[in-house]
Amino acid sequence: MRFSKQGTLVLRRSVAMMVAASAISGLAAGQAFAAAAAASADAADVAADPAAAPAASEPDKVIVTARRRAELIQDVPGSVTAISGSALEKAGIPDITGLADALPNTTLKTSRATNTTLTAFIRGIGQQDPVAGYEQGVGIYLDDVYLARPQGALTDIYDLDRIEVLRGPQGTLYGRNTIGGAVKYVTRRLAKDNTLDMKGTIGSYNQRDLVVKASGEISDMLRIGGTVATFNRDGYGKNVLNGLDNYNKKVVAGRVSAELTPSAALFIRLSADRTVDDSLPKQGYRLTAGPAPGNDAPLSGDYDTRANLYTVLGHQQQVTTEGGSLLVDYAIDPTLSFKSITAYRSSKSYAPIDFDSLNTPLFEAPAIYTDRQASQEFQLTYTGSRWQGVAGLFYMKTNAFNEFDVLYNAAGGLSLYTRDDIDSKTWAAFADASYSVSDDFNINIGGRYTNDEREAAIYKRTYLGLKGSPTLGNPAAAGLAANTDMGKGDLNRTDTKFTPKLGVGWKIDRQNNMYATYSVGFKGGMFDPRMDLAASGGPNTAASLQKRQGVDPEVVNSYELGLKSNLNGGRLQTNVAVFYSDYKNVQIPGSIPTFAADGSVNGFAGTLTNAGKAKITGLELEAIARVTDQFTVSAMFSAIDAKYKEWMVANGKSLANVADQAEFQNTPKTAANLSATYDWPFAAFGRNGTLSLNNTVSYKSKVYQSEMVRMTGVASIDATVPQNLMLAQEGYGLWDAGLVWTSSDRKLQLALNGRNLLDKRYKVAGYAFGGFFNTVTTFYGDPRTVKATLSVKF
Repeated sequence: MRFSKQGTLVLRRSVAMMVAASAISGLAAGQAFAAAAAASADAADVAADPAAAPAASEPDKVIVTARRRAELIQDVPGSVTAISGSALEKAGIPDITGLADALPNTTLKTSRATNTTLTAFIRGIGQQDPVAGYEQGVGIYLDDVYLARPQGALTDIYDLDRIEVLRGPQGTLYGRNTIGGAVKYVTRRLAKDNTLDMKGTIGSYNQRDLVVKASGEISDMLRIGGTVATFNRDGYGKNVLNGLDNYNKKVVAGRVSAELTPSAALFIRLSADRTVDDSLPKQGYRLTAGPAPGNDAPLSGDYDTRANLYTVLGHQQQVTTEGGSLLVDYAIDPTLSFKSITAYRSSKSYAPIDFDSLNTPLFEAPAIYTDRQASQEFQLTYTGSRWQGVAGLFYMKTNAFNEFDVLYNAAGGLSLYTRDDIDSKTWAAFADASYSVSDDFNINIGGRYTNDEREAAIYKRTYLGLKGSPTLGNPAAAGLAANTDMGKGDLNRTDTKFTPKLGVGWKIDRQNNMYATYSVGFKGGMFDPRMDLAASGGPNTAASLQKRQGVDPEVVNSYELGLKSNLNGGRLQTNVAVFYSDYKNVQIPGSIPTFAADGSVNGFAGTLTNAGKAKITGLELEAIARVTDQFTVSAMFSAIDAKYKEWMVANGKSLANVADQAEFQNTPKTAANLSATYDWPFAAFGRNGTLSLNNTVSYKSKVYQSEMVRMTGVASIDATVPQNLMLAQEGYGLWDAGLVWTSSDRKLQLALNGRNLLDKRYKVAGYAFGGFFNTVTTFYGDPRTVKATLSVKF
């Protein structure tokens, strides 16, 4: 394999740092390790019995299920970070987007123009367009249930035991669409005793949150419990014309579960959850002046807007997500166990998107998204003296549906309607096993065979006027001939792939574990949900027939070398890894205007292509140093060199390789995090307790929101380059701090947390549609916020 000069330099430095890692005494990883003690699979027992928690002077022992079986995080041959839900709450992190500041080579953020849709990138790989038909590159899991769609995947943190973040392809154990990695939400099991917990928060922008959790024992075998939560906040900005909040929050969520333990060998859990997000539409900040005659200049407030679209079919924005799962875990004997996971999930979103962010309906999109999924997984786990492993079968059936108008205020106005109805069926068989050749050396081997079937019905048509299409508000709309009318019999494909994994682990001594892995990730082929066959000359031209085939599957071959150290009796932990990824057939979606013969814009089409080749090299360092029993210093550093090597784009009648003119999106070349925590005994309210002061600073280098940033000489791309550059975010740093008091019995906690204390403005997403009224809008990360939280356990 070949490296770029920069990649070779990164690798050389990485190896040098690995050699030195065991001697580094002040470095550490983000807050993920700072929370290690609570992030164990049996954390529910600790929560139920505070005496079971380790003493401050004891080494942290973190148990994770990254390999679908419980094991110490320092024994996992791969890059895994775990952070407990209690630590997230203590740090005042509202959701996993805040966690990303402390994770190497990881971007987790709110998708543009949404409140609860998640955009995830790990090691340069991900997907930011949530339209039906586009698949994620980072798998999101809730209690080992894969969330097929990103809508509603970004939820407030409550009722969590921990979050695990797995970096690198997870194709063997987790399957398709985990080519960048996986993020796992792991909820708490019910406490052994009857409980009632309450947590209330007040803060900046009139924040008002309340979480109530209760559980009880019905019989010796049965426990039930539930959590209800409400999260509310005024907007960070305003609509300067109608006074409505912008960036506000109004969310109600709940979860119930029943746990049955008929015997010591059998555990059954039935759970259900529902979240309703009634927050107002998040409108972008327009970076460019509006067109004549208004010529509206950019506003002074970065969170303000002039947008006018707030409903879809008269329905205000709303995202409803719900689901249920049944877990059966049976220990056949001390070495063999069986697990069954049955799940169903669905969501519905009313999403009024105002691209132009102006009071005039120039360019906007009322949209409805729905999805549903059903899945079944069986696992058989073996734990012997030499062999350990898991094997299983997986099946999932999903449907993703959306319909949206793009209202374009050309002469007379146009409503550009798109409807997508995408069915997927996936089944897989997998196995992963470790064999201990000796007490110090082990071999890990695994493989997964995936069969991925996809059918799509795509309909695209232009209607006259700005009142919308027949199904989105204007039953009397007059339409032109359909641009695209493809049924599921016309658009279907099946992709299969075997994704192997091979690794070795070497316990150099009692303090240092080294590992090396080779793994393969796979994401199935897909169809462009915005395909415009009329723009290609009709449904049966050569260009259209090519579009109807869809794009090829993505494949990643990844090589990783790592060293995990546990030094000075556990008071210093360091994890360092270097990796190289060979990334093929990168699926890159986009949107461009289409033009009439007179040069005027007459449509809105998709551009879904495969960028043939890319190479990614990188370094990741995480660690934690417990300087004293009261003082802990942690840090993280990551570097990545991600380069396209081949990306062929149509340029007239020929093809142009634009690889050297593109950048990986949502992938800062460097990132760092430094955190320090000091604890000291402090009595309050007639109770003994501990007062903790935490300060955290983080940094990310320049971030691009689109791959197309320097391309020239390609007619279909040239016009978008200046706008895409406007959305790039230069390197920036953030400062967070918190002061938390916890009683010795852990029944009372008071926290004061501040985030982004320097009130830094940084872009996290945006739309660059220069061809549509010079529209460029961006979305900013949260401003400075301060909140106070009281938690009581009865």
